[in-house]
Amino acid sequence: MDAIVAARFLHTFSPTIRTRTRDLNVFRMSSVPTPAEHVDEDNVIRNSPGGGESLVRSNIRNMSIFKATQPIEVLSRRLGKKVSDIVKLDANENPYGPPPEVAVVLGTLQFANIYPDPDSGYLRAALAEILGVGSEYLVVGSGADELIRLIMSVMLDPGDKIVDCPPTFPRYEIEAALVGATVIKVPRMVDFSLNMPQVIEVTKKERPKCVFITCPNNPDGSMISDEDLSKLLNLPVMVVLDEAYIAFSGFKSRISWVKRYDNLIVLQTFSKSCGLAGLRVGYGAFPLSIVRYIWCAKLPYNVSVAAQAAALATLQNPIYVEDMRRSIVQERERMFGLLNEIPFLKPFPSYTNFILCEVSPGLEAKKLQEELEKMGVMIRHFNLSDLRGYLRITVGKPRDTNILLDCLRILHKGFPQN
Repeated sequence: MDAIVAARFLHTFSPTIRTRTRDLNVFRMSSVPTPAEHVDEDNVIRNSPGGGESLVRSNIRNMSIFKATQPIEVLSRRLGKKVSDIVKLDANENPYGPPPEVAVVLGTLQFANIYPDPDSGYLRAALAEILGVGSEYLVVGSGADELIRLIMSVMLDPGDKIVDCPPTFPRYEIEAALVGATVIKVPRMVDFSLNMPQVIEVTKKERPKCVFITCPNNPDGSMISDEDLSKLLNLPVMVVLDEAYIAFSGFKSRISWVKRYDNLIVLQTFSKSCGLAGLRVGYGAFPLSIVRYIWCAKLPYNVSVAAQAAALATLQNPIYVEDMRRSIVQERERMFGLLNEIPFLKPFPSYTNFILCEVSPGLEAKKLQEELEKMGVMIRHFNLSDLRGYLRITVGKPRDTNILLDCLRILHKGFPQN
């Protein structure tokens, strides 16, 4: 993996080397195994007394490895295409990247040999000024994913229950399984809105400790209203509101509600609207009654020196971030209109930086995704029963949308005509 890491560093931080490596197609190197492929099955001693798989918790043995999207240099190698020839619309990443101040601060980074601030103090203070909540409510994590894991670790004993509302962000179900909790699923309606009567009924009957709500929701981009959120907050349950995509919605964040509700946690991230997905910085606002316990469970040096510096630099240029946000929202509306013109797709209105599309009956969504991949266009298909007939497409730059639509039109011409 050392070659990959080095190449990725050069690709990110050196424009001159990046251009040359694109031309040489440097990422077409020998196969790098996935985590599951690292195991040499022929050299594994099975059923050794008191060792091996027998020591793994039963709930973990039943889990599958989560299939995350691949970074662009890995895609370049796998597809045999130059980085510049790949349109990456599969992971809801920001196509514009962070403000220029981030490159400057990373290029002049000091104290990389010293452990980072375990409290992320400067960053929390800067966030507090922007968000309107005191820094004492805030915890910074290595992405919002870490905070989801912390919430599960702090609040759930084996056998405790959470409510999940699929289709939604899969991390909630995965992290609950890791701690041995039971996941009660309340499927969304046909239009992907929450089935609020059922959520309320299940919460009253099953007495879960947490209800997880993504707003706007991933993968469809729908919102939860203030009225419905208030109904949940009046129940004896911790409501975890994941606002990873709130910046694209046009609605105000509910993060300040944490000061009023002792059973509300709100999560946000620098990955989407700020373009820092590769550096992993998320944050959450927690009720003061439980934030101390989150600190007890948090790893001491969880957010790197580089990540904290980059996040602070991003906050110093709000105009750039707002321009990025506005450009993405504008392109989302244009892309929605163009996707509506594709006969075999039905796009859903979205308040995020992606659009979910239903594929016409008779066509395989997975096959469409694979054909677009061959053309260098990466979009997301989920191998889940409630999403097999859907595709999720990230909003990129206008050029990315144009290439996507050209490829979709080419595919349409190849379909049998009625």
